[in-house]
Amino acid sequence: MDLKVGIIGFGLRASLWHHAHKPGQGSEVTIVCDTSERGRADASKHIPTARVTADLDELLNSGIDAVLVLTPDNQHAAVAVRTLKAGIPTFCEKPLDVTIEAADLVLRTAHETGTRLYVGHNMRHMPVVVQMRQLIEEGRIGEVKAVWCRHFVGNGGDYYFKDWHSERKNVTSLLLQKGAHDIDVIHWLANGYTRRVSAVGDLAVYGSVPGRSDNSGKRLGDWFSIDNWPPTEQKDLAETIDVEDISMMNMVLDNGVLASYQQCHFTPDYWRNYTVIGTKGRIENFGDGPGEQIKVWTTRSSGYPEPDAVVEIQDGDGGHGGADPRLIAEFLRFAAEGGQTQTNPIAARQAVAAGVLAAESLRGDGSAREVPALPKDLVEYFEAGQPALVGEL
Repeated sequence: MDLKVGIIGFGLRASLWHHAHKPGQGSEVTIVCDTSERGRADASKHIPTARVTADLDELLNSGIDAVLVLTPDNQHAAVAVRTLKAGIPTFCEKPLDVTIEAADLVLRTAHETGTRLYVGHNMRHMPVVVQMRQLIEEGRIGEVKAVWCRHFVGNGGDYYFKDWHSERKNVTSLLLQKGAHDIDVIHWLANGYTRRVSAVGDLAVYGSVPGRSDNSGKRLGDWFSIDNWPPTEQKDLAETIDVEDISMMNMVLDNGVLASYQQCHFTPDYWRNYTVIGTKGRIENFGDGPGEQIKVWTTRSSGYPEPDAVVEIQDGDGGHGGADPRLIAEFLRFAAEGGQTQTNPIAARQAVAAGVLAAESLRGDGSAREVPALPKDLVEYFEAGQPALVGEL
């Protein structure tokens, strides 16, 4: 019998419905809740068999077996706490929320209720990341000592500075909202979590661009164009912009690994570059999509040598190189059966904590901030795969 799946929020990440709505193949989206008229209209258009409502209580009482929480970031905890208390296995889109306190509340609620929680860090299923982690686990570069990530967000003006992403009250910072992916990847590749963080950043370009507009009621598809270039000539930016468009953070991980993350929203190109340095070599990706390359250096040389090995980045059907369908498939399996997953709620919280404190640092004097530890019982519960009874730990 198909799992009955609900969706809360039918906006930017609504495309995930494709992977959850497979009647006769294990899962069916039976109800969608969205407070906006446009969201409800879009849901009715794409999933005509689903019930569509603006009433969250109606969804909570609809008898669904699992739910996708796809609301704007600052509503993740508010909604997920209710779905967890209702006993519905919950997929919460990343980041877990935009404050450490809200993220911790979600974890505590999942622990206290015993309801399964899954966080949508899809890059843990993205081929470039999975393949780099595999190279590390094979011992190709020895023990990891440093991870660097540069994120060139070439579509930044269109993606993040024309809607709710442009305001701190909604996202805290883009270092958190956009960077949560990469912070989590850094943690995963390094096998550790940030213990101390410092950062610098600025609203260097978009704050002085004069073309502003009230874009309420519009969506990304209404304004996105590759011709919106250069950044200083962007049009129809959000009326309020108070998040940084360039940020740089340094991290000391709890296992001694040193890491850095740089994010820029006004580059001409759009891709991520990870460099991982170990005691026996280093790996680096050139491009992050199908057919592009991960290069491996394991012998000593001078200058810029040819790599000792080249690994082609794999392809997959679906968004983010096939990551999105794998993500939803893992969640649905977890919702039905439990067990270990490639994503991890503790890791999701630690990405939020690092991003929040980095934003605090860069808006202050750039000094280091310490990441607050989680209670031992929470860590043990989630690391054990969220067993049905706490006594099973």
